[in-house]
Formats: sequence, structure tokens, C-alpha cells
Amino acid sequence: MKQFFLFFGICMYASLGYGQDSIPVNQEVSKELDYRYREDQFYVGFTFNLLWNTPQEVNQSGFSGGFHLGYTRDMPINKRRNLAVGLGLGYSINTYGQDLFIGEEETTEQSIFDDLNGVVFDKNRFTTHLVESPLEFRWRTSVPDTHKFWRIYTGLRVGYLYYFNSNFEQPGNRVRQTEIDELNRWRVGATFTFGWNTFNFHFYYSLNPLFNSDALIDDETVGLNVAKIGLMFYIL
Repeated sequence: MKQFFLFFGICMYASLGYGQDSIPVNQEVSKELDYRYREDQFYVGFTFNLLWNTPQEVNQSGFSGGFHLGYTRDMPINKRRNLAVGLGLGYSINTYGQDLFIGEEETTEQSIFDDLNGVVFDKNRFTTHLVESPLEFRWRTSVPDTHKFWRIYTGLRVGYLYYFNSNFEQPGNRVRQTEIDELNRWRVGATFTFGWNTFNFHFYYSLNPLFNSDALIDDETVGLNVAKIGLMFYIL
């Protein structure tokens, strides 16, 4: 956890120092303005993750966070270049603290899902790693001679969950699961980002649940839709 916040602080400092600062005109007198510029090609984001549509007895606990980075090809669609389409490729790692137990039957290797009400445990969280492709419609107030502007970006993010790790720990016992047949590995979410200059608020909501209809707790579907709220930093 300490490493996560240390890395967050380093990225914040770097973004403030280099990400979106304008270049004084008197230092670039000989440089011609680029009227075919592209904006916000690289992104780095940090989010707080929430689980929605959970079973009745399942709740979040502890810290749940995400780290996201990638490259987006900015493609302006009008002469002023304040409207654009962005298509890219990125990476996302997310952790979720909660009291949903995930195990498996020893003989059949069938997944087991249960709540941990009344159970004493030290840790229970799962982690996801995804490769993602953002598709955005972009509006901004940018001009060629400054990188300080308002922006609103909205669209979809399609991803593939290629690694999943559920980790349950209690005194004298540890259960770790990485192969879950009930996972919806293809992830689709709606995104909305807005802000000024360096600081941009980012929202994400998954349009399909994390687990399919075969994941049950007492005949109730596990489901789990993911919402992410945080900050997104852009670099040219």
C-alpha cells in the first residue's frame, strides 16, 4: 500500500511539472505554431473502485483502488481541432477489498461463492489485470500555443481480464484462486472525464457484471458491477 501512494505522489509531481504546462512565447519565438497538433496522447489514472449490484450479504471492506495507463491516438474531426475521436490501448490493475469468499470444491474443482458474515479473517480481496482499448469522443478548448484548456471526454472502454487473483487469509488458513470459470473476462464500461489542465475527474461504470449467471450464493447471482472514480492525467 505504501508503494502505491509513493508512486501516486511521484506521478502527481511529474504531471504537475511537465504534463500540461504552456511554453512561454518569448522562449519559442522562432518556432512556428503547429496547426495540426494532437492532444492528450498518453494517460495515467488513479481511481477508487466501488462494487455495485452485490449480493445482499456481501459488502466492501478495506481499500479498493486502481491504476491505469495507456496511449490514445487523438484524431481531430473538425478544422478547429477542438473535436476529436480517440482510440487507444492501455493497461489497468485493480484491487477490491470485500467479504465475498471464492473457493473451489476439492473433488470437482467447481467454484464456491459465499459471504463471510460471522467469519474471522485477516484479508479478503481480489485483484484484476486488464488490457483495455478506450474509444472516446473528445471536446476541448485547446489552441496551438497552449496546453491549458478545458476538456470533456466520453465513450466506451473495452477490455480483456487476463489475470484474476482472489486471496483469502485467516489464522492458519489461506485460500488463493486464479482460475474462475464464472468470470466475464470481456469487460465493457462507459467512461466520462472532465477537467482543466492537469487535473481531470474520471468516472467509469462497467456495463456487464464481473461474474456470469453461474456464480451463485444461495440461488442469488453474485454479479458485481464496477464503478471507478478518480483522477486522470494526460501527457502529449
